[in-house]
Amino acid sequence: RSAVCLLGRFPALAGVDLDVAAGEVVLLSGANGSGKTTLLRLLAGLHRLHSGSGVVLGHDLSTDRRGARRAISVLGHETGCYDDLTVRENLRFAVRAAGRAAAASDPVLDRIGLTAQADVAHGRLSAGQRRRLALGIALARDPRLLLLDEPHAGLDAAGRAVLDAVVAAAPDEDRTVILASHEL
Repeated sequence: RSAVCLLGRFPALAGVDLDVAAGEVVLLSGANGSGKTTLLRLLAGLHRLHSGSGVVLGHDLSTDRRGARRAISVLGHETGCYDDLTVRENLRFAVRAAGRAAAASDPVLDRIGLTAQADVAHGRLSAGQRRRLALGIALARDPRLLLLDEPHAGLDAAGRAVLDAVVAAAPDEDRTVILASHEL
């Protein structure tokens, strides 16, 4: 079964044919400006499909680009966190906004290695800790499709290890990951 299937030509991309199986981890590699972020935004339903066809988690992008959003998490360049909220509060806010119980955020603290910073405001975190919190928010939503845009950017060695463990565990968690990076 496919988690993602795109066929045809898209205005911002030269041409894309992509079929990603559920539970698969795929790396999109290319130079800066090659369309990786645009493709992820298209898959997330944030860009309109102008030509070709696309299906994400069973939802046709040409008629229902918002249908799969609850099952998708995107880790982009910005954290999307509130500076005055603590790590724990940001996580709980995000999971409640996704329709999940606040307690769903608790196991994520340990997984992303921020348990000791749980009561620290986002604005007081290092850049790497902010990126880990953003990853935690993406995970706390329990997505079936995780879209990661240059996810290693700004992470220290410990943060990279956390991210790599998340990606490695994705197939066992029945999670599909599409990772865009200029790094191999």
